[in-house]
Amino acid sequence: MSDPHTGLSPYRVAALQMVSTPERDRNLAEAERLIAEAAAQGAQLVLLPEYFCFMGFKDTDKIGVREPHGDGPIQRFLSDAARRHGVWVIGGTLPLVAPEPERVLNTTLVFDPQGAEAARYDKIHLFSFEKGEESFDEARTIRPGDTVRTFEAPFGRVGLSVCYDLRFPELYRRMGDCALMVVPSAFTYTTGRAHWETLLRARAVENQCYVLAAAQGGKHENGRRTWGHSMLIDPWGEIVAVRDEGAGAVVGDIDPARIQEVRTSLPAWRHRVLDEAPTR
Repeated sequence: MSDPHTGLSPYRVAALQMVSTPERDRNLAEAERLIAEAAAQGAQLVLLPEYFCFMGFKDTDKIGVREPHGDGPIQRFLSDAARRHGVWVIGGTLPLVAPEPERVLNTTLVFDPQGAEAARYDKIHLFSFEKGEESFDEARTIRPGDTVRTFEAPFGRVGLSVCYDLRFPELYRRMGDCALMVVPSAFTYTTGRAHWETLLRARAVENQCYVLAAAQGGKHENGRRTWGHSMLIDPWGEIVAVRDEGAGAVVGDIDPARIQEVRTSLPAWRHRVLDEAPTR
């Protein structure tokens, strides 16, 4: 039943959790299986995790599967899957050609149910971390993006972000009035256990919208362990659905009436005053 205030009905979405491998084609086959599973459960929009198509043994391995924007097997797969299943597909991230030969862009591409590209976001914030044997520095192989991106879905505006972006609330404020914000990710086990759920719920609460997070979740063939816990969170910060580890689909509904209820009872979105205030 549609909401009498917005005229919009609940819209089913899915976060697809994966444990991606160093073999692109095997990952694409697994992604196809999960998209089909989510569509069979009624999902109209599906979100894949960061690096859904490839997790190599070395950071530089991703350069070998990079594609020019608009052409390549990964992009064709996303377009074909969206059209075949009649769903919106938010393609986690894939490596696109960057100006420098030694780096790539870590890019989210969105395809509509007809298979047409609807939006593109290049990950802005690049992760680095040093603790014991864990060491990461994405800037060595990734060129950062510089533009906030959203797109219009049938249920409202969707804000695009990736993984480490989650720690920067100002990015989400700049997306404007969203019904849904998405976070494809590959959080490490260490940082995920400490902060993942807290940060996701904070973004939902402060923006009074749904947050859908699709994660890598398990022990990978390259030895890396990711946190998982893909989930859908409502505008009050309540977890609607979650999957701890392993591949699978996390399915739930975005309800415009719930967004309206939260924003009416506690109108924090209307009360904000500092978004555009100049710095002194």
